[in-house]
Amino acid sequence: MATIAVLGTLDTKGVEHQFVADCISRHGHQALLIDVGTEGAPQVNPHISREAVAKVAEVDLASLGDDPAMAHDAMSLAAPIILSTLFRQGKIQGVISLGEGGGTAIATSGMCALPLGFPKLMVSTLANGNTAQYAGAKDIVMMPSIVDVAGLNRISRPMLTRAAGAICGMVEAAQAENGAQDRPLIFATVFGNTTSGVSHARSILEGAGYEIITFHATGVGGRAMEALLETGVAAGVLDFTTTECADEIVGGVLSAGPTRLEAAAKSGTPAIVTLGCLDMVNFFAKESIPAKFRDRTLYEHNPQVTLMRTNEQEAAAIGTAMAQRINQSIGPVSVLLPLKGVSAISGPGYIFHDPKADEALFSALRSTLRSDIPVVSRPENINEPAFAEACAKELLKNIEQKALSDRERRRLGD
Repeated sequence: MATIAVLGTLDTKGVEHQFVADCISRHGHQALLIDVGTEGAPQVNPHISREAVAKVAEVDLASLGDDPAMAHDAMSLAAPIILSTLFRQGKIQGVISLGEGGGTAIATSGMCALPLGFPKLMVSTLANGNTAQYAGAKDIVMMPSIVDVAGLNRISRPMLTRAAGAICGMVEAAQAENGAQDRPLIFATVFGNTTSGVSHARSILEGAGYEIITFHATGVGGRAMEALLETGVAAGVLDFTTTECADEIVGGVLSAGPTRLEAAAKSGTPAIVTLGCLDMVNFFAKESIPAKFRDRTLYEHNPQVTLMRTNEQEAAAIGTAMAQRINQSIGPVSVLLPLKGVSAISGPGYIFHDPKADEALFSALRSTLRSDIPVVSRPENINEPAFAEACAKELLKNIEQKALSDRERRRLGD
């Protein structure tokens, strides 16, 4: 039997959450009702009161008076703490919530604090729209409520019954996993213009006994990888394709945000960083490109995607920003520079060949990086087998360095 958190605003949607809790019980699991309401008295009796939820965030709800916005913000801060605390203590194995705008915001803020793989289901009136602001890069399942979450009726009752069945099924599937240890994981970033290089490096790393999980560097991929890295699940990172940093600095459509590269650095995950596709900024169809960029070197990758060549000023800014993030590293990291081009279309004779822009990128990185971070300059294009092999071997060296350091720390601790 599992315990599933049923978290919601029980002052306005208590009846609906109780209905779901009862359905969970009929499936043979235990429901833990958690109240994050901020207005009237709860319609049903919670197992964890709103006051107890607020207390974990050191918030006194009574002191907030009648300000609903402040109360909402307080619960959005408290929900992640209460759920992550219950998870760490092994007291919950899944979470479900029902809500409209405010309830969805509070509940998903809590769900985002839980690790990837932990069952999370949000039944929401907003689930048919853009849910990125609620789910972020986490694996929150957003289920449309179809009708307003306001009472039990011939439409809402079967919907909520199925939602309860869904979260129970997710929890049961998670419990059924055999728990066998797979090979240690290495995360890698890839793009169409770095595929051959990543594929060659992958074969070497797999031969060394690792399982490789690749992330497509399209913004969403980078954010997902960063979120997973925060959990400490990866043995190393082959950050071969850092093009999302170019989009973030210059203004393309595939940015992974200003914290890209920071998760590996701050977690101490062994890494290599190279400069895959930093010669390009991604836009949608050619007509969508901002007017200020239309006289630049452009490459129509397909009717939906147009690439713009970064210039010297942009390349220098990208290199500086990346180095500042890499400088936060507390674990072994190396930077490899492919001197004959950072993508399949930037080598000699190709449309994005621009040695001056490449050198601006390399120079900015070298001059900004900490002196103790190795920088390896290689005389190849990023996709040449020799460069990919050098990346793989450098990453394996960094992983071994981390393992030796951990063993020595444990020895001294004994």
